[in-house]
Amino acid sequence: MTDQNSENQIKQPVSEDRDSREKPNVKEQGLTANPGDRIDESQSIQEKAQQVAVDSPDITGDHITVPTYFVVDEPNGEKKALHHVKDAEEISDVIRQARVDENGNRVWW
Repeated sequence: MTDQNSENQIKQPVSEDRDSREKPNVKEQGLTANPGDRIDESQSIQEKAQQVAVDSPDITGDHITVPTYFVVDEPNGEKKALHHVKDAEEISDVIRQARVDENGNRVWW
């Protein structure tokens, strides 16, 4: 009778216990739906500058290429790679700073 019960038993998908899994899940691995969005801290600034997040036509048919990282110059002369998603606020700050003159007045063009 136990054989018949096991055949009729309904198995539903449930989350596995985190400690019983053999490998980390997608979030723990830092994976994203878009491979171009991945953050690899071991990359050099030159490698990050070449990483592309988006390279496809948009809804209008125009081909769009968006870098994963925006490389900016720091005040001390060093270069810094800002991730287009994770560092979006800092990228906005850099753009704002670029749009002011030496007196701090906003420049419109």
